[in-house]
Amino acid sequence: MLDRLMTILGGTLSGSASSSRSNSSRSQAGTALLPEPYTRPSNGLDQFFSSLRDRSSLNILDFAGASQANVTYITSMGHRLASEDFMRSIEKTFGEEDPLANQSNPQLVDEFLQDTVAFLPNGYDGALVWDGLQFLSPHVLQITVDRLFDALRPGSYLLALFHADEKARRIPFYSYRIADHRSLILTPRGHRTQGQFFNNRALEKLFQRYSSIKFFLTRDNLREILVRR
Repeated sequence: MLDRLMTILGGTLSGSASSSRSNSSRSQAGTALLPEPYTRPSNGLDQFFSSLRDRSSLNILDFAGASQANVTYITSMGHRLASEDFMRSIEKTFGEEDPLANQSNPQLVDEFLQDTVAFLPNGYDGALVWDGLQFLSPHVLQITVDRLFDALRPGSYLLALFHADEKARRIPFYSYRIADHRSLILTPRGHRTQGQFFNNRALEKLFQRYSSIKFFLTRDNLREILVRR
């Protein structure tokens, strides 16, 4: 079942997917070793929300999981939020130790595509994808990006982040919480092997079906991109 929670102005829509999966299985000792959450500015987020200005009752897809901060912020704008803990879905399907290695298994790939990215066509007016795409193999990644294209309505935007250190093989991943329209709170969740390094050319090729792609310079190792359907 999709780990997706639909909410509108604090209420739950009928027919929504199952509630988010808990990360309580992670050991307290392992969690204690992770760095503390921190706040970073996000020009990409600012422009994403600018695209929603003066509009209401939109459907927004959020890959951060069921975050109360994100639910509150999006619904306070008068929109509906569909939440999916994308990284947790990757780990649940392909394993937590080395999920990338298991993405060559056709049966697991089919399970992931069916349970996690089986979206209705033209169902969303925007997508907050965050950093999870980095941890998919090229084959699974392209299918996922194409399905997101089909799920988004024409003219809507998708925000994603990619690690910019080309020498790093294992990279950190985070939970993303919206602090305000131009600020994010990032909580480190660990490290995983990335499927490939994403330079600008690779990202342009990945999102070639989309009408435009914009890159944002940052002071850390996270490159933000905003693509338009």
